[in-house]
Amino acid sequence: MERIDNLFYSYANRSSGMIDPEGIETLCSDMEVDHTDVRILMLAWKMRAEKQGYFTLEEWRQGLKSLRADTLNKLKKALPDLEKEVKRPSNFVDFYNYAFRYCLTEEKQKSIDIESICQLLDLVLGSHFQAQVDYFIEYLKIQSDYKVINMDQWMGFYRFCNEFPSQGKAEEKLERINLFRHWLKLSVDPSLYDTNVSALA
Repeated sequence: MERIDNLFYSYANRSSGMIDPEGIETLCSDMEVDHTDVRILMLAWKMRAEKQGYFTLEEWRQGLKSLRADTLNKLKKALPDLEKEVKRPSNFVDFYNYAFRYCLTEEKQKSIDIESICQLLDLVLGSHFQAQVDYFIEYLKIQSDYKVINMDQWMGFYRFCNEFPSQGKAEEKLERINLFRHWLKLSVDPSLYDTNVSALA
């Protein structure tokens, strides 16, 4: 535990007693990982970090103990296994849910602006459902009905990808965007999902 704590304090802000955004950037630089890399979000998930851009000592301890990492080198080497852990279906849904909540930076905030959602979708879902994510982002950028996305809609994106996987050339681009538009409307009221999803198939 002492080595984990010492590593924490080498990046922590002395005034706040936490690793702040500047400390995280330094940590990323030392690990040779870009601070926008999805693995940093995975690391925050592993720590169950509550505030975006900040790690407390307790969060740090929890994450590094679980990763069996008490040095920078061990932490760096743990990232590939962490990535595999997150990609397990049982863990990915929790990670996907966490990614949204982690981006709620204001008190009582329940939704995220479209620009940020597009970036988050690409970061979190891009490697799993690239075709669908590209369609989602294209539609979200040109539509005018929604300025923000809430948690129900965010989880709806993931359900949509699993219910309607990409079928390559057999699925026309416009048809898929229209399908997603209907899905987004249903996701505003999740109770409509079970009764209406069959109509979208």
